[in-house]
Amino acid sequence: MKRNPGFLMRQVAGRYVLAPVGEMVKTFSGMITMNATGKFLWDLMEQDQTVDSLAQALADNYEVDVEKAKEDVVKFLEPLKPVGAVID
Repeated sequence: MKRNPGFLMRQVAGRYVLAPVGEMVKTFSGMITMNATGKFLWDLMEQDQTVDSLAQALADNYEVDVEKAKEDVVKFLEPLKPVGAVID
């Protein structure tokens, strides 16, 4: 999966905000806020990733258990998939 180029990440007041641009505004008119960990995962998805590869990167970078990292990645992706921010 990769991030959809129809969404841009910006930093606003110390938080990261994901907002639709172009044609994506027609299907999603909201914004999604993320913390630094979410931005880390979002940046990785510039290249095609799997849940497992994201979890491994998260575990390596934040020194957490891979299974816990996988749970966190799944939770991270939950709001992104339905609005089209992530492309499978």
